[in-house]
Amino acid sequence: MTTPMIVGVVVIVVVAILAWYFLRQQRSKNLKSQFGPEYTHAIHQYGDQAKAENALLARQKRHEKLQLHSLSIPERDSFASKWHDAQSRFVDDPAGSIQDADRLVCEVMTARGYPMLEFDNRAEDLSVDYPLVVKNYRAAHVIASRHDEGQASTEELRQAMVYYRDLFDELLEAQVAGPKEIRK
Repeated sequence: MTTPMIVGVVVIVVVAILAWYFLRQQRSKNLKSQFGPEYTHAIHQYGDQAKAENALLARQKRHEKLQLHSLSIPERDSFASKWHDAQSRFVDDPAGSIQDADRLVCEVMTARGYPMLEFDNRAEDLSVDYPLVVKNYRAAHVIASRHDEGQASTEELRQAMVYYRDLFDELLEAQVAGPKEIRK
């Protein structure tokens, strides 16, 4: 091999590495933009940026296969009415109200076409469309589970209700229960 050939091969390798690096950076930027706080959650969950990004891409691919659809106006009104009933019972029966909220979120997900697998899969499916509220959905689920074990206070149940409401509003695609904001 001559010196110009070696230089040419080195240049090709350097360009290929730079192109690969640029594409990875662009992929990371796009995933961060799409998934927001869920991107950080995935990195913590998987312990590695590449694994987390691959998992997020797998979610996207799985999500593309789902037959999701909006609710009809009568369905939306019916769910909104049920939510209002569940929320109004909170003062007298916080635990029952939380169970109703969880059930209603699951019913809306089913009506919209989300598969109702185990909780972690549901949260992952939701994270593609609702990355800003899925963290709250997870938190509500943890609080509800702690309540089942007798370890959640009424204030924690109230916070779970707020978290469920955030996701419920998003799933209904309407402002029915309160302002949309990320609550911490």
